[in-house]
Amino acid sequence: MGEIASLAGATLPEGADPAALFDGIGPLDGATARQVTFLDNPQYVAQAALTRAGVCIIGQRHAGKAAAATVSLVAKEPYRAFARVAAAMFPQAMRPQSLFGAKGVSAGAFIHPDARLEQGVVIDPGVVVGPGAEIGSNTVICANAVIGPGVTIGRDSAIGPNVSLAHAHLGNRVIIHAGCNIGQDGFGFAMSPQGHLKVPQVGRVIIQDDVEIGSGACVDRGMNRDTLIGEGTKIDNLVQVGHNVTIGRHCVIVAQVALAGSSKLEDFVVIGGQSGVIGHATVGMGAQIAATSAVGRDVPPGQRWGGTPAKPIKELFREMAAFDRIVNGRAGGAKDSGKRDGEP
Repeated sequence: MGEIASLAGATLPEGADPAALFDGIGPLDGATARQVTFLDNPQYVAQAALTRAGVCIIGQRHAGKAAAATVSLVAKEPYRAFARVAAAMFPQAMRPQSLFGAKGVSAGAFIHPDARLEQGVVIDPGVVVGPGAEIGSNTVICANAVIGPGVTIGRDSAIGPNVSLAHAHLGNRVIIHAGCNIGQDGFGFAMSPQGHLKVPQVGRVIIQDDVEIGSGACVDRGMNRDTLIGEGTKIDNLVQVGHNVTIGRHCVIVAQVALAGSSKLEDFVVIGGQSGVIGHATVGMGAQIAATSAVGRDVPPGQRWGGTPAKPIKELFREMAAFDRIVNGRAGGAKDSGKRDGEP
């Protein structure tokens, strides 16, 4: 327990046994006496009072709310503290692992003689590594991934099964989950009544350190400049990143977002699920976009926008309230009786 407290940045309460051992994590309503849980959201305070967990990492505002038999470790940021503890308990869950239990290059992988692999690279069966590709030490390439010619992957990275990488350069500690396609042609056509002329896509994809991209995401190569994803950015499953897009550092992009070509996200932007950003628009530093929004123009730094078309949240809420008053006859208006002309 002493190590758990240290990882959580918490002080062991009086009487707690620092040598007590725990072997897992669990939810408040399902954890056992040998597991660690956490409480951060006030919605789950009632569950904390009934939890059977051995340890609960908890915030100061909820101190004393966990069950009496549970050791409460008070942390400044309970969820982040829990993440550190869980990572120490389950280091293998921090990135994709070999599906074949491979050590080194497996039989059944196809490595071009001109490819360069550093020490400690793990490659599963069915992987194809093209000429001139470079893979850094301690990187894992899972089954049936394709690493195209000239692609570079930094150290301590992980490429999930059935990933395709082409025209791409990845930094260190990059995680690409299963089924992603990185570096394919962007959607570029010069359209006319005579037909649509394909515009050659000749740029690259640059992915900086500590980026994680969820399953099934697609990142197009640039057309005439590189598509860029900045360090520390986290991208959820099934996201589409168009050609020439620039994503800043430490952005969060939730599932099914679509970023059209040449759009730009500055640092620390958050985009809610199923939102879209029109081509060439800029979302300013620290801005937040609500889920299912359609961003059709530039968003100033630090603002919160939502809706279709997206606009500042306060403006959107005012419009929604006005619409509600009109439809439901509130605030002194006459409510629609539901009768039509000629009806009694």
